[in-house]
Amino acid sequence: MKIYAPWEKAFNRIATPFEHFIHAQTTTGLVLMMTTVLALILANSPLAESYLHLFHTYVKLSLGSWELSHSIHHWINDGLMAIFFFIVGLEIKREILIGELSNIKVAMLPILSAIGGMVLPALIYLSINYGGEGANGWGIPMATDIAFAISALVLLGNRVSTPLVTFLVALAIVDDLGAVIVIALFYTEEIHLHFLFLALVPFLTMIAMNRFGIHNSLAYFVVGLFMWYFMLQSGVHATIAGVIAAMAIPTRPKLMPEGFTFHTKNLLEEYDNYCCVKNDGLHEKQKAILQNIKDKVDAVSSPASKLEHSLHLPVSLVVIPLFALANAGISIDFSSIGSTILEPVSLGIIAGLILGKVIGIAGTAWVAIKLGIAKLPENSTMMQVFGVAFLGGIGFTMSIFVADLAFAGNDALIFQAKVGILFASLCAGLVGYFLLRTMSRTPIDE
Repeated sequence: MKIYAPWEKAFNRIATPFEHFIHAQTTTGLVLMMTTVLALILANSPLAESYLHLFHTYVKLSLGSWELSHSIHHWINDGLMAIFFFIVGLEIKREILIGELSNIKVAMLPILSAIGGMVLPALIYLSINYGGEGANGWGIPMATDIAFAISALVLLGNRVSTPLVTFLVALAIVDDLGAVIVIALFYTEEIHLHFLFLALVPFLTMIAMNRFGIHNSLAYFVVGLFMWYFMLQSGVHATIAGVIAAMAIPTRPKLMPEGFTFHTKNLLEEYDNYCCVKNDGLHEKQKAILQNIKDKVDAVSSPASKLEHSLHLPVSLVVIPLFALANAGISIDFSSIGSTILEPVSLGIIAGLILGKVIGIAGTAWVAIKLGIAKLPENSTMMQVFGVAFLGGIGFTMSIFVADLAFAGNDALIFQAKVGILFASLCAGLVGYFLLRTMSRTPIDE
């Protein structure tokens, strides 16, 4: 009996960093899906009051006269989500330096498509909500949830080409960058400049640490905490500190690959010169050589790549599920769900995430290809790009995050926004998946 589990293939062979990234995003998508369902069940069960009370419980940190007190919901959205944004920053940096976005010819299609997929949804939303109380939510349908979108593509296995998957990854990362800029520029109510200048000090300190060749991740974490705190007090959303901190993390390893190869070969030759001891199987010199090789393996990997790799699992299994648990639980009155969906905020988000994303991504891609500015991903068709555009309409994580910022203090609008996000993301994901599956019945040999 053949078991179809495409996301487990990486365990059966040596996986590239890109494959590790895809695997991590797929894991995030699956865990996120389960946590979202759990949040909805809790919010619509007899435990609903306890569930809401838990996340509104205040947790206080104090040291002498200094005090920082926020609700658990706030700690998750402003604190833990800074780690998620740190990962986003590392992914953006990697893609720009060595990934798909490093080659401008290859990058043009996802960059232009992402811009089209951000601008059009915002315009559609504004056309429905212009002049209304929900007008500030125009940034909500701009986002694409990379974890859910990639999970849908990975489930299709080799029915879609690797370049098509890469196109979606690059598009979603540009989309994340756009969301970060929108949050920083447009969803900041009041800026306290003195705290913003104080936040600049730890950032410049991290840049200096990078230039002096300091590769200790703990040192960057401690300095980064100060930047996060000052950013929190400045009025600019504290999660932006995560993205900015990622820009300062060293991407060059202590030991270059060619040096690693030379030294490791010599050490392995020396290792073979010693006889094994019967008691524990290794000569003392062999143990020392193995430790030396381990240190060199550690030195040949940059702090940025090590942090991205090591943080993906805790972000996937802790940060994102907690965010979903704290934010996706909405009490649904099914008798009035139809009228809620027709509210301007919900309708604007649904139209933006489905129509706006599809027309914005696929339409921009088609124009760019026709004008010769960009080219179609290898082994892919324009109809498949159309299917990927639907997956781009899965907003979820970033959309919910922006909704909480846009409608802070207005529970009615936040509820309408979340209903719209959940409905649109579900529809866009299902249509995109089945559209790609229908158009890609024959597996691709790559």
